[in-house]
Amino acid sequence: MCLGIPGQIVELVDETKKLALVSVGGVKRTVNVACIVDDAHPASGLVGTWVLVHVGFAMSRIDAAEAEKTLALLEELGEVQAELQAMADGERA
Repeated sequence: MCLGIPGQIVELVDETKKLALVSVGGVKRTVNVACIVDDAHPASGLVGTWVLVHVGFAMSRIDAAEAEKTLALLEELGEVQAELQAMADGERA
């Protein structure tokens, strides 16, 4: 299963190499933006754009509402996973 994590581009690191700094939940990482740039959407205009990040690449652009919804769902899934783990740990005790 492939999972894209929403992140917001906060800085263009290297336009020639198509690298940008993306903030994902407050953690900043440099990612490749080659998949989302073209003549109509140059790298120079990416700051502030929300993207789905997968294995170091910005795979697609998304709007802020979709990013917020996806982040909330991922947080909820994390809480469910923690609850399931706590239940499993309780069964072993």
